[in-house]
Amino acid sequence: QLSFKTLFFNPFDNLVCILLGISFTVWFTLLLVFIIVPAIFGVSFGIRRLYMKTLLKLFEWATLRIERGAKENNHLLYKPYSNAIIAKEPTSLEEEIKEIRRSGSNRDLNSAPEFEMSDIFYFARRGVASIMDDEVTKRFSAEELESWNLLTRSNNNFHYISLRLTVLWGLGLLIRYSFLLPLRVTLAFTGVGLLVFLTCVIGLLPNGRLKNFLSQKVHLMCYRICVRALTAIITYHDSENKPKNGGICVANHTSPIDVIILASDGCYAMVGQIHGGLMGVIQRSMVKACPHIWFERSEVKDRHLVAKRLSDHVEDKSKLPILIFPEGTCINNTSVMMFKKGSFEIGATVYPVAIKYDPRFGDAFWNSSKFGMVNYLLRMMSSWAIVCSVWYLPPMSREEGEDACQFANRVKAAIARQGGLVDLLWDGGLKRGKVKDTFKEEQQKLYSKMLVALPLLKPIAHR
Repeated sequence: QLSFKTLFFNPFDNLVCILLGISFTVWFTLLLVFIIVPAIFGVSFGIRRLYMKTLLKLFEWATLRIERGAKENNHLLYKPYSNAIIAKEPTSLEEEIKEIRRSGSNRDLNSAPEFEMSDIFYFARRGVASIMDDEVTKRFSAEELESWNLLTRSNNNFHYISLRLTVLWGLGLLIRYSFLLPLRVTLAFTGVGLLVFLTCVIGLLPNGRLKNFLSQKVHLMCYRICVRALTAIITYHDSENKPKNGGICVANHTSPIDVIILASDGCYAMVGQIHGGLMGVIQRSMVKACPHIWFERSEVKDRHLVAKRLSDHVEDKSKLPILIFPEGTCINNTSVMMFKKGSFEIGATVYPVAIKYDPRFGDAFWNSSKFGMVNYLLRMMSSWAIVCSVWYLPPMSREEGEDACQFANRVKAAIARQGGLVDLLWDGGLKRGKVKDTFKEEQQKLYSKMLVALPLLKPIAHR
């Protein structure tokens, strides 16, 4: 018959408990000293940047090894397409059709305009060119890399080349999933848990300077912990142009983590729809400490109500700047698509921000039609790192005689130029919708004007 002492004080069990206790203590101490405390004070030991430089050297060696192995084995290397595989010049419909008629007919081109069968070739050629090099839908898929970054999901060229390269890939897989992923998940839960708890506590304080001060410090601390949960290495440029109270911060949109990237360097009032589940818990706790703008599902489509809420917020200069992503959807880090004009109708000062990710360390783009949020976050946390640059552009205001669409396009062009992104006129809503009939009718009207000899207002680059 086993005694009480034998059951509960087995030496082996006691040793396991001691080792687990020591491990937990060491883990928590390292977490506190190297991550949480630096996040509170906004300092860095430079470990992440040293890690980034080491990775770059590994990627360069792996790429050179693959290229050398491909030459030795007579393998063709896959090269991703560029932003324009078909050479295009900005010519008008009228000019192109005249060129087709000139090459295939001896008729006088200055005679009375009329339909010719050869005109069909212009529209056929445009259609085939769009199928071969569609500048819209390829913005909704992951950006392709010139070199391999030792991630299986970005590898198009890897065949067995050498034992060293295979061992390096396997070692990277082991490090990412057995060490980095658990660490990052722990940090993510720590950051989100502290955000929910501390904002609820601060929400109990009366409105005033103390509450605003504590709210800003808590938000910054928690977002910086979440940034470290992604091993995000961010370079901020021109901080003197950071958004100020009473303004609207607009940025290009690649990923849901854009919010964390920006909010770890400054506090913003968020705008969005009220959700359920964990996201709803976070939203309700955040709004207790800071005046964020959340809408019910039934209110989102009410443009007047949305504009009224935004206007009331920016008129109060004591409130934080509003953070908005006017594209309305995530684009794959290569371009900027049409900005919705709603946030540009208010008349507030706009602070443009350009965000550009380095895809060599991990693809930050969220393809929402392919991956759910949890799957996407796990892919982020199992990548090497998230490396990006953020540029704060000088504030911009609506000029006299400029409508909201023109102002939105001017801001969009400035962001695209600074971030090295392609400036597109297309609506990001095409990710899930069809091309509007107005685009088709525009081409029909241009062709009709040419046939009836009406002057075209200006040459356009055809979609």
